[in-house]
Order: sequence, then C-alpha cells, then structure tokens
Amino acid sequence: MNASTSSDTECTAAAARLAAYFETLSPRSVAEVAKYYASDARFKDPFNDVRGTAEIRAIFEHMFETLDQPRFVVTQQVIQGAHCFMTWEFRFGFKRFKQGQPQVILGATHLEFSGQGLVTLHRDYWDAAEELYEKLPLLGGLMRWLKRKANS
Repeated sequence: MNASTSSDTECTAAAARLAAYFETLSPRSVAEVAKYYASDARFKDPFNDVRGTAEIRAIFEHMFETLDQPRFVVTQQVIQGAHCFMTWEFRFGFKRFKQGQPQVILGATHLEFSGQGLVTLHRDYWDAAEELYEKLPLLGGLMRWLKRKANS
C-alpha cells in the first residue's frame, strides 16, 4: 500500500468517526471534542472563528444551551487526501419562539485532517440569511422582502 492510499484510508476512517460523533453529539459527549480535533484546530462558521478545542467545545455547549434538541444528520462525504467535504442537515427547535416547530438548516463542512486523523480545520458553509434569519420574527419578514427586491 503506498502512502497516498494509506492517507486516503486513514482520512476516510477519521471522517467516518467524526460523522458518527456529530450524529450522536450530546451535552455529555461535547467534552470529547479533543478526541476528534487537534489542540490548535480552527473552527469557522457564519458566526464564529475560533482556534483550539476549548473554544470549539464552547460553541457546541452554547448550541445545546440555546436550542431545543439540536442534532446533525450527515448526508454525504467526499474525501480526497487529507480533505473531507461533508454535507449535513442540522435539525433543532427554537427555545424562545416557534416552540414545537422543527427547524432544519442545510449546510456543508470542509475538513482538513492531520496525519494523526485529527481535525485541523473545520469550516462550515451555510446560508445564514435563508436558513436562519428568514425564520426569525421581525427579521424574517425583512429578509424575505429584501430577497424579493433583489430577485425582481
């Protein structure tokens, strides 16, 4: 087995472990983030840009504090070398409004893995305007109006 094949196999295994972690993420398992992320890993999404497992853990903890039953469903993975592109559905409920109404955000994540199979870069891509802001009271009406104006 050449180095490239070994690397691809290791990254495939690391991506599978990470996908399983995301899909079973709970307030308790957030503490295990260092099993999957390098100590100086970077995490970036539309609201955060942090470095280190303590900061990444804080983002996941905040998610559980502010949302009702958040969970990820990984729908697809594409792996090339040390890179993985993962698409997902983020399912949750709002705690403060629209209670009882299931919400879904569709997104994708670009991951880079170290030689040890740990995430060194986690970059989420999703449309905050369409997937979140349009669902919020007051702001949602404004966002939908702006979208209609931009498309006319």
